[in-house]
Order: sequence, then structure tokens, then C-alpha cells
Amino acid sequence: MDVQELTWTDLDRKAVDTIRVLAADAVQKVGNGHPGTAMSLAPAAYLLFQKLMRHDPADPTWIGRDRFILSPGHSSLTLYIQLFLSGYGLELSDLESLRTWGSLTPGHPEYGHTKGVEITTGPLGQGLASSVGFAYSGRRERGLYDPEAPQGTSPFDHTVWVIASDGDLQEGVTSEASSLAGLQELGNLVVIYDENHISIEDDTNVAFNEDVLKRYEAYGWHTQRVDWTKTGEYVEDVPELHAALLAAKAETGRPSIISLRTVIGWPSPTKQNTGKIHGSALGAEEVGALKEILGFDPAQSFQVDPEVLAHTRGAIERGEAAKAAWREGFDAWAAANPENAALHERIEARRLPTGWEESLPVFPAGKDVSTRAASGKVLNAIGPVLPELWGGSADLAESNNTTIEGSPSFIPESRSTSAWKGNPYGRVLHFGIREHAAAAIVNGITLGGKTRAFCGTFLIFSDYQRPAIRLSALMGIPSTYVWTHDSIGLGEDGPTHQPVEQLATLRAIPGLDVVRPADANEVAAAWKTILERHQNPAGIVLTRQNLPVYERGDGAFADASNVSKGGYILAEAHRDGAVVTPDVILIATGSEVQLAVEARQALASEGIAARVVSMPCVEWFDAQDPDYRESVLPRAVAARVSVEAGLALGWRRFVGDAGRSIGLEHFGASADYKTLFREFGITTEAVTAAAKDSIAATAA
Repeated sequence: MDVQELTWTDLDRKAVDTIRVLAADAVQKVGNGHPGTAMSLAPAAYLLFQKLMRHDPADPTWIGRDRFILSPGHSSLTLYIQLFLSGYGLELSDLESLRTWGSLTPGHPEYGHTKGVEITTGPLGQGLASSVGFAYSGRRERGLYDPEAPQGTSPFDHTVWVIASDGDLQEGVTSEASSLAGLQELGNLVVIYDENHISIEDDTNVAFNEDVLKRYEAYGWHTQRVDWTKTGEYVEDVPELHAALLAAKAETGRPSIISLRTVIGWPSPTKQNTGKIHGSALGAEEVGALKEILGFDPAQSFQVDPEVLAHTRGAIERGEAAKAAWREGFDAWAAANPENAALHERIEARRLPTGWEESLPVFPAGKDVSTRAASGKVLNAIGPVLPELWGGSADLAESNNTTIEGSPSFIPESRSTSAWKGNPYGRVLHFGIREHAAAAIVNGITLGGKTRAFCGTFLIFSDYQRPAIRLSALMGIPSTYVWTHDSIGLGEDGPTHQPVEQLATLRAIPGLDVVRPADANEVAAAWKTILERHQNPAGIVLTRQNLPVYERGDGAFADASNVSKGGYILAEAHRDGAVVTPDVILIATGSEVQLAVEARQALASEGIAARVVSMPCVEWFDAQDPDYRESVLPRAVAARVSVEAGLALGWRRFVGDAGRSIGLEHFGASADYKTLFREFGITTEAVTAAAKDSIAATAA
């Protein structure tokens, strides 16, 4: 692994040609897929997995490994064939089952499904953008555990290797993330840009003609060009690419990108360098002709010479040796740094420190507090006891309250300003006005190690983050999103900034926890629950405007610890001083819980007993057992009202046919929040009237 001199034998050449044939065969068998890039990138991927990367196929999650990210996930065979050849557990039968039901080789690589896949890369650009987060993670963890070690000597030093495509470089999210990578001087990030000038619509010149390397030079990257077409003939100069990769790895002060000019589908005789070979099978005749050119038997499919496989499976032995050498360094570090070693062991186990919850603030009743301000106080209270927690905002730190005060920024020291002082190992993230990249980078941080990262923006701009949010849910990773200014309650900025449909559409993403606390103590409980969960992402949704803090316990409002159940009885139905079966149930989230509380009082004055259910997280409530859900929302009580300053979409299943929903089915306006709630009918009076209407409907 990591050799400085390249040995390139006939077996290496035959292995690379085997990759091309396997790619053609796999797509031909299933009848669909993307063979061309896997064929032309065969030498580059082989170089990484067989000659350069530090990895152990027998232990794909070894923390000392380099990380590999295939950003053009459609070219999944580029990765799958390397995993097969290197010995990660994929076998020839898995390649034969490409893109079929139940296979380990789905159409795009899926994290957690196939060993050796570091990240799910589907939408173009997300892989490259998230790779910046992987590089962030590597640097932050080095700073947590081994900050004083000289460069390249720490057990926490590793390289993030990326293959990216023309399509990745066209997506805007990669521009955002790459700009940050250059600013951050991420010398642990190396990208091979497969510049083949072909996409589905054939020649990319119709839509993409900039000099990518000049753009990346402007971002502050180390750039190199390797052109296999420069002689007029197509010559795969493997030593030149190897030298470029070594130079990129040796550049520790900047991220590196190598533009590798290839011909897609080479050496397919008639379809190379066309859009046809990008995303469809070659056809039997073309596959046969390809095999003849490469010296394979056209009559055989999935042909792998045992000598080739034995040669490439040598990666297992090399990986074991590399891990053993790394382990010596790790053990020496652990012996010399017992406190940091204990911290590392705890964080790797995703175990929170004993008694950490005692640092959570308790907010007294009687003073109104916005939930965004409460969230900031929570982060600052738990920050000192949770060094694994870090994050920041997309240029909205003061609005989102995402800064852990007194902590340095995660920036090169030369980037410090009068407002923000930092160092490469800081914990306060600055994404700039790059919401797309912020979410993708947090995904990369979460996958690159075991720290817990968050990013903040306004709820309305979760729309910009949606592809990365969806991927975090698909992968089941604990990325955390802080979304403030959660409704028309943000006021005068007007409808462009006032979320209406966002809560409903975010809840529509399977596996995403959308958490909208009702008061400051619910915020603390929400953060506690989010940090105790590790199997899926969460977004905490917070107000700009102040909200009442409820008096908890002693017969008043229920304890906020019930937030972990997603929905709970905040205030029980009473009549004549006794708890009774409710006449109506008022279900609310966030800032609208106060309207339900006020409506309960108004209804009580008319002899109507109302129960208030705070529903901060529908997903957590759905996860409770049926008996608990029945105790909160008994089927016998059909009169129900939901209250939320957004689309009522999704609440019908809770309120039923006789239920009513107070919400907002149109865009907002520019005015102070009190006026907006009044004019749009999101008021105590509206809730009270809806409750009576629902009761009447159940009696009809």
C-alpha cells in the first residue's frame, strides 16, 4: 500500500482489461446500466485500490483506512468490481446480479448495504460535496485526539480519495463545497476528475465547456492535468497518473484535483466516446468485439483468470499488514495519551458521557423565550461536556443561535477575523451562504467518523438542502439540521422567507425526524433525544418569536421529558377540578401549542373539557407502542383539532373525519407576526371555534 514506485506487470494489465470486460458483461446481462465509465476508469480505480489506498478488505470499517468515494454513483461497477477483485466479500455472482432484486450490487452504491461502500451516491454532486465533509471529519478528529503529531505521523491521518465526473462538476452543490474545501486548505482530499466530455446527451460541449482546473485553481486547490489523448492516440499512461496521485497526496496544504482526460468506453470499437455507452448496454455484438480486442473469449461471459484474481486478492494480505503497522502506532499513541484514548473509545462507541444530561439547562416559567434562543443556550450548556458535538450555520449564526461560545472556529488560522478566531481543529463551522453544501458536508462528517455535526439555516432554505437530507434519511445516519424562523411567525421578511409547506414535505421523507418543540424546556428535551439517537437524521425546527415557558409538574403541565415520545399529554382535560375523558383533543406543535393551551382555558369556561397534546415529533410518536398512542389519542374521542402554522397536509390521519385543522393553505405576507396570525386565522378563537365544530360533527 502507498508505494512510491509503481510496479505494473502483465497481470496488472490483464486485471484492468478484466474490469472492462466484467463491466460490459454485467450491464449486458441485466440489460441496463452504465458500462462506459467503468471501462475507461478501470486503470484509475485499480491504481487506487491495488497500489495507493490504505485499506483492509477484511475490515471495511477500520478507522485507520483511507476513504474512497465514487461520486458518479451510476458508474457503480467502477466500485463493485474493485470490491470483488480486492476481496471485500463481493463475488462474481454478485456482479452477475447487478441491479436486480435483493442483490448486493444495486444500481447505485448504497451505504450499509454493500461492504466497502462509504456513502450512498445517487444524485450527482452529492458524493463530491460530501467528500469535503469526510475531509472535515478527518481533520477535526485529529484535532480532538492527536493535535500535536507532525503531519503524516498520526494514526488519525488518512486520505479521502474521490472519483468525480463531468456531471458532478456541473452540479452547483460541488461548486459550493469545493469553494469551502479550498478555503479550508483540506490537504487530505484528493479528487480524480474523469474528464471524458460525454453525458447522456452525448458531447458535453452543448452545455459545459469551462476550464474546470482554472476554476479549482481559483478555489485554492492544487491542480494537475493528465491527458491520455494528448498524443493524438489514446494512450493510458498509468505511470503518469500514478505520479500525479502521489504528488496530490504529498500536497498537504491544499485539496488536490487531477483532471484525467479519458475516452469513455475505451476500447469499445464503435461505441466508445459516445453517449450510447454512457447509460446503456453495449449489445452482444459490441461486447464480443470488445473481448476480441482485449484477448478474451467472446463466447464466455464473466471470465476471470484465477491468476488475476489471486493477484488482486493480494490486497487482503497487504491490508492486514497495513492495519498491523497502523495498530502499532495507534497503541503507542493510546499509551501516551490515555485521556484522549478514553475519549476516542467513547465517541467511537457512540456513547454519551455519564451524567451529561445534567448539563442541560432548565428554563423557569414566567419569561417568554424563543425556541431558537433556547436552542442556543442548550448548545452552549452541553458543548463543554460533548466535545464530539460541533457545527455552525450558513452565514446565520446569530439568527440560528448555533455558535458554541468561546470555541474556536474550524478554519485555518490565517482566516481568522475580528469576529471569529479559529484554528484548523476548531468546532464552530462557517458554511457561508451555501445551504446545499452545508447539508452535504454534515453528511460527510457524520459518515467520515463518529462525531456529531449540525448545520443551521432558516426552515425555508431546507428546500436547498433537500437532496442531502433525503440521502441522510436513506442511509440512516444521524446528521442534524437546525432550522429556525419556522413559520409566518418570522414576520416582516414576508412570504419568500415564511415556510408554509416545508414541515409537511419534510415529514414526507421516510426516516427523517422533524422535531418542533413548543417551549424552551421542550427544546432541551428535544436536543437530548436527538443526541441519544444514532440511527437516523433529525431536524429541529425553531421559532424566531418568543413563546411562553410552561410551569412543569405539580399538577400543572406535564414534564418535558415526554418529548422523547414524540407526542404527549401536555395538559389534561378537567371538569369541576377533576381529570375527565376529554370532549375534544387539541393537537399542536411548536408556537401553536400556546394557542391550544389558551383554547383549552376558553373551552373550560364553557364547560367543555379539552386535552392538549403537544406533538413535537410525529415520527417519534409513531414509533411508540400502540397502547401508549391510544392513551394519548384514544379512538373513543373523535372530536379533535390540529393546530400548526403550515399546511394541514398530514394531520388528517390524527384528527379523522370529524376533526378540524387550523393551518395555512396559502403563502404568508410581510407584517409583524401578531398581525399575520390574526389576519390568517391562526388564533385562540379559531381553535376554540374549530373544537366546537368538531364536537358538533361527532354528534351529527
